[in-house]
Amino acid sequence: MRFEFATAARIIFGAGRVREVPQAAAEMGRRALVVTGASGERARPLVNSLEAAAITCFRFAVAGEPTVELVRRGAAYARQERCDLVIAVGGGSALDAGKALAALMANPGDPLDYLEVIGRGQPLERPSRPFIAIPTTAGTGSEVTRNAVVGSPDDRMKASMRSAGMLPTLAVVDPELTVGLPRPVTASTGLDALTQLIESWVSLRSNPMTDALCVEGIRSAATALARAWGNGGNLEARTSMCWAALLGGMALANAGLGAVHGFAAAIGGMFPTPHGAACAAVLPHAMEVNVEALRARAPESSRLLRYSEVARLLTDQPHAAAEDGVEWVGALCRKLEIPGLRTYGLSREDIPGLVEKAAQTNSMKGNPIALTPEELARIVEQAL
Repeated sequence: MRFEFATAARIIFGAGRVREVPQAAAEMGRRALVVTGASGERARPLVNSLEAAAITCFRFAVAGEPTVELVRRGAAYARQERCDLVIAVGGGSALDAGKALAALMANPGDPLDYLEVIGRGQPLERPSRPFIAIPTTAGTGSEVTRNAVVGSPDDRMKASMRSAGMLPTLAVVDPELTVGLPRPVTASTGLDALTQLIESWVSLRSNPMTDALCVEGIRSAATALARAWGNGGNLEARTSMCWAALLGGMALANAGLGAVHGFAAAIGGMFPTPHGAACAAVLPHAMEVNVEALRARAPESSRLLRYSEVARLLTDQPHAAAEDGVEWVGALCRKLEIPGLRTYGLSREDIPGLVEKAAQTNSMKGNPIALTPEELARIVEQAL
């Protein structure tokens, strides 16, 4: 058995643990770039406690998913203010922006020097500045991944800046920060977490360590997501979803993903679609097409057996088949009122271009079977 596994240097998990951040931050620096979502309201108590601990805070808001220009502007601001650490508080967008900024504060040049696909893809030579990641949603797992997704409106694409040196110095997962999230956000981010667990489990690059994480995470999300959606104040369900998202982040960083995330990257670059919402819309259809393709062209594949295991974990039925898992996920998406991709402006005319872009993404490399352009197009058509 041979494999490699990497994650954040330190992980703190549990209700109320965000209160430990000022002491930890003080050991890393004294001038913090605090990256938040558009309003930054959820970060206000933390900023107050940081300043009480004699840490000067420079706020930087991220409205929507990060773009090349936003990251460029944030890096210039951080250098101007001589920031020596980054603290990101928010959803996946704020965390990815913070991760990219921490990397650029330690490495010279422009974001396009380091971005894959749309940039020059140069390696980051130096480890990032100290970076504390504090998620306020249970979805992306960005607090324990080694990449930051950045969009380029000019190219209508999203791409990653990626390096082992970008892994956060500290990840603080406090389920209390997710209590009261609106139902649509709970649904889309939660299904993103479930997608990451399923895709990492069936990925061609899975390993024994990620397998263990995925089994635990899928089982946790299967019972918790609908409860968190149904009662936003259910701390037990919120804690289980934060746990599932954390496990999914660790798994994807080491095993890769698949077609759902390949499409989500392309969709998010072409249309104003939140990442989790794209994943949620595509997930049941990508699962269905993957299972059909495996049955038709690789019926002896271990990946097909893994889809059956997904079904058993989701349904808690020992004899469930792969198709039962597809049906379960489809029913969950309907229960959580997941809208189709038409909601975000996609139409049938966009499918060929979307398929072409999705096929180029890094995530597609982990898909359990190579899908034909026709199969990829069918996924999108069903997700509309």
